[in-house]
Amino acid sequence: MNSTALPAASLTTQPLDGGMGERIVLSGAWRNTSLPPVLGAVDELGQRAGGQRLELDFTDVDQIDTSGAWVLKQMMVSAADRGCEVRTRGMTPAMKELIGALPDRLEAVRASAGAKRTLFQRLFEPIGRTVYDFWEDSISAMNILGAAVRGAQLKFGRHSGLSPAAVVNQMDNMGVRAVPIIMLMSFLIGAIIAQQGAFQLRYFGAEIFVVDLVGILQLREVGVLLTAIMIAGRSGSAITAEIGSMKMREEVDALLVMGLNPVGVLIFPRLAALAVVLPLLTIVANFAALFGAAVVAFTYSGITFEVFLTRLHQAVAFSTIIAGMVKAPFMALVIGVVAAVEGLKVGGSAESLGKQVTASVVKSIFVVILMDGLFAMFYASIGF
Repeated sequence: MNSTALPAASLTTQPLDGGMGERIVLSGAWRNTSLPPVLGAVDELGQRAGGQRLELDFTDVDQIDTSGAWVLKQMMVSAADRGCEVRTRGMTPAMKELIGALPDRLEAVRASAGAKRTLFQRLFEPIGRTVYDFWEDSISAMNILGAAVRGAQLKFGRHSGLSPAAVVNQMDNMGVRAVPIIMLMSFLIGAIIAQQGAFQLRYFGAEIFVVDLVGILQLREVGVLLTAIMIAGRSGSAITAEIGSMKMREEVDALLVMGLNPVGVLIFPRLAALAVVLPLLTIVANFAALFGAAVVAFTYSGITFEVFLTRLHQAVAFSTIIAGMVKAPFMALVIGVVAAVEGLKVGGSAESLGKQVTASVVKSIFVVILMDGLFAMFYASIGF
């Protein structure tokens, strides 16, 4: 029978034998589209205080969906809450299973009202959850690093090696295609630093030292830091979204079923590509920033390119370049691991994917800046 031709939901009330209660005879299709005519009667029956027994007869019910089952379940709960003895008859096994699976809203409300949290719990529970989440993320990160260092084995127990094509493909996505935005950003940053430095040093007649300012600051700190932040926002979010989408579609579980190592197949090529391209992008960013600074220095202060290069050669030592470049591989690993951890935490909803991508970018940028500060403290302690 076509479901659209079924009669609408209806109910009739009959007294039980002996006058000890009421029998509710249900009929028709108790579906979402046919419920409005009986909603008022159902609410009235649920709130009625009289009667010691309430019997629901499902014999003539043609169809019932979740909406209809929910309405009847709440009527039964409300009547039981008022002291009525609720019984049913004529229910099919499917009806029993559907109505029985629905939660008891009144009991849930009473339970939540009785389990009120104390002030101590409200204050310190977020802190505890944060510490616990940090510990879980740290364990996950160590697992990923351990599996990567083990050799990126594509199958458990087999030394099949790493596919160079996967690494090259990721290098193209994360490195080559990021060159334009990295160059543009670095050019502007170098130009801004040079302009502001020249504007301030002009009062002391020391505009030539703007070359020292830009060279040391860019090569030692700003170049690698801003490049890592850009990669965290561009490539880190992409890694989380890609792995998270695979997790949502159960492709990660499929790799495990096939005997493949998800870390070796999905994560290690991305980590290897990041470790290679981030130092190279840092070099590109440094050249672009110094070129932008040279253009601004010539425009604002009349410092020619020859003078700029000569002064830069005198101001910047080889250790300055090394101090900045050493940070790049470590920042790359941090970005890749954090992005992979957040990607593997994605659940089965689009909301979860968006939440983890946001968390990946925020955590990556925070850890990159923290790592830069730790490197600065380390360099200061060893006089480097």
